[in-house]
Amino acid sequence: MEPRPIAPMFGREGRNLRIETLTQLRWLALFGQLFTVLAIAFGFKFDIPLRWCLTVIGASVVLNVFIELYYPKTLRLQERPAMSLLAFDILQLSTLLFLVGGLDNPFFILLLAPVTIAAVSLRPRQIVAIVLLALACAGFLSIYHWPLPWFPGAALELPLLYRFGVSIAFLVATAFICTYAAQVAHEARNLSLALTATELVLERENHLSRLDGLAAAAAHELGTPLATITVVSKELRRAKLPEEFTEDIDLLNEQAQRCRDILGRITSLASEEHPQLDHIKLRHWIENVVAPFRRRLVAIEIDVQGEGDEPVVANNPALAYGIGNFVDNALDFALTKVVVTASWTSEKVKIRISDDGPGFSNEILTQIGEPYLKGKANRRLKAGNVAGMGLGIFISKTLLERTGAKLHFANLGGAVVDVVWSRQQLESSPKFSLSPLSSAPDRLS
Repeated sequence: MEPRPIAPMFGREGRNLRIETLTQLRWLALFGQLFTVLAIAFGFKFDIPLRWCLTVIGASVVLNVFIELYYPKTLRLQERPAMSLLAFDILQLSTLLFLVGGLDNPFFILLLAPVTIAAVSLRPRQIVAIVLLALACAGFLSIYHWPLPWFPGAALELPLLYRFGVSIAFLVATAFICTYAAQVAHEARNLSLALTATELVLERENHLSRLDGLAAAAAHELGTPLATITVVSKELRRAKLPEEFTEDIDLLNEQAQRCRDILGRITSLASEEHPQLDHIKLRHWIENVVAPFRRRLVAIEIDVQGEGDEPVVANNPALAYGIGNFVDNALDFALTKVVVTASWTSEKVKIRISDDGPGFSNEILTQIGEPYLKGKANRRLKAGNVAGMGLGIFISKTLLERTGAKLHFANLGGAVVDVVWSRQQLESSPKFSLSPLSSAPDRLS
């Protein structure tokens, strides 16, 4: 389902990595490397190529100092520079491991750190390049490396089969962690962008609602001075003034009347299409929501019935946008009609939007409510040849759930969307609320 047009369009990639993040992680890794090397050399008294190890660590220290001196901390790296820095980290750590036992050294697992960072911050092409580099380095270290430092007079030789098993384990761990981290980061970015779109929709709807009230207030306030101007101009017309002023007075009276007509139309528009009552009965509220869509070729039927007194609904932009968006989508796919059914009891209120179109596919029903649907699952979300991404239905679902609604999607001859509230929640729903959106993403699934 696509929403009514909103702007601006959102880019879906928020991947730029801050350079400060990389430098801080590199300092942490360098202190760990230096501590481990010195502990092995002076604590355990193992024979290691200390100078070579310190040289490799020093190379990273020089790079980090250079970056911190010449680049601002707030700099966000593009994909290629970020990939280059992560590739350097892999090569630096691989060189250090080459000097101290290769994959026989248990610290080889740290090769997963740059791979994980790449998975959450780079694009797929760069992620693949980093993973291949890490696997190539691991494969090289499994065969070629200097001996693992060990007690004097003894040598630790691990069986070839064990080394092969370690290599396979590293390959599996790299593939799993990289895939998982990339998927989680992708979903987090999509959710963040969708929430931003939702907040902008709410802000726009609330702004439009306020404009209606301001227009009506302006028409009311300006009516009195315009009436005074009209009266004065008519009195001047009756007075015996020089003839050269007569045309100006007539023009003044004509323009004052024109202003009153314009303000009258504004007042009528605000009162007819967007009533400013804080609370209205359910049937009238549904009529107001559906009214803008009655210009479409497909018929819209409204059926309102229930037990006891009719519910009273707050004039809430979030409610109006959410239900209106589902009606709009149903009209895109209906063959002859869309039916909006409202029913209530003493405890529940339900609004059902149904159409006689092709309905939701099974693939959609398993993903519906998620932003940026993939593959064929987005075909029912937009009419025409261009498929939607599921952002519209996510926005509508989010807005309605924030009012306490529960949504259910099904096929009953066509697509059916059921929106159910506790009657107490619906009738006490606040007119507008924006701030909680970003603070409670766990309720938006």
